[in-house]
Amino acid sequence: MVSGYVFRLLREQLGHTQETFAERLRISPDTIAGWESGRRPLTAVPVGQMLMYRHQLLKLGSTPTLVLALERALEADVLLACALDESPVEYDPLGAWVMRRDLVEVLSWPLNGVAPNPLRSLPDPPRPRRGPVPAVPELPAAERRRFFSRMRQTAEQARGAERFLLRRQALYLAGYDDAPDTSDWLIQQQRTECPAGWLTPWLNARSVAAVAARQGDRDRMGHFITTTLADDDAGEAANLNYWAYWLGESVGLQLSDDFIAEANPGPWSGDKLMQHLVRGLTPRHGFFDLNVHTMWALFAARPNLLRPGTPAGKELRLALPVMLDDRELSVRARRELEGIRYAIRLAEA
Repeated sequence: MVSGYVFRLLREQLGHTQETFAERLRISPDTIAGWESGRRPLTAVPVGQMLMYRHQLLKLGSTPTLVLALERALEADVLLACALDESPVEYDPLGAWVMRRDLVEVLSWPLNGVAPNPLRSLPDPPRPRRGPVPAVPELPAAERRRFFSRMRQTAEQARGAERFLLRRQALYLAGYDDAPDTSDWLIQQQRTECPAGWLTPWLNARSVAAVAARQGDRDRMGHFITTTLADDDAGEAANLNYWAYWLGESVGLQLSDDFIAEANPGPWSGDKLMQHLVRGLTPRHGFFDLNVHTMWALFAARPNLLRPGTPAGKELRLALPVMLDDRELSVRARRELEGIRYAIRLAEA
């Protein structure tokens, strides 16, 4: 359902109708219509054939960002299909690797209606659309309920260290459910976990805080920062390692969460992480305090990021005075922003 929607965006951005696009790809208009409607799943197209279509799309002038989004949408459709088909937990691909932001944003698109970041600034298609079209990939209400029910069931069944990644990622996706009992259920799941070491409760606490932040509860995120991150070198390094992997700073896929617990931040530059954090500095945003604290810790670990002249650095220098004028800043956020401003002055001296 998601890949068909992205495929339609690709066609529209190139200014084609289904008929003219079918002619360029040497397939029938019926096939195009079937893909875009979801009647014929794109995931059923053989891998080799899909790679050929990818090359053709790029030759026709498709934006590489959209082509990459199509690849992620195909992955997302496989995960959604497995959840809706209620495959046995032991065969669930959701726990095969640690997912990154580019996939999770596409996977959650039909769940929360929020477009993936790379697709939010797409220009209007050059040709007018024929009739009303959905604004997001649509998941019928019954399938939406089944998906979230499946995520809860998976999380409850995936006990033990060998299935912790599956459990954690199912809990994370269950957090997109806007049902009134979601937060309480997640907290209850956190309490029933039997942790081995500090990383499991750390990840659980972060997930619960992230869900609360998405729902507008900043207090729980503040509690997580104060009790789990601040003044804890292991927690600070874990937070940076998690963010860097999430945003694609670090190279390669991880098959477990163990890399998060490395004693020091890994071998990544931090430029992409800085850009993301600076753009997320909106004081009313639920993740604002976490963004500020993470940026403060990032500059402590990578002071070279404050070198003058970088686009993200210029954006940060302009934003700091505005943020510090906000009267609703938490005490910690204000102190950390002041620390960042002082570090910038030192870097410019």
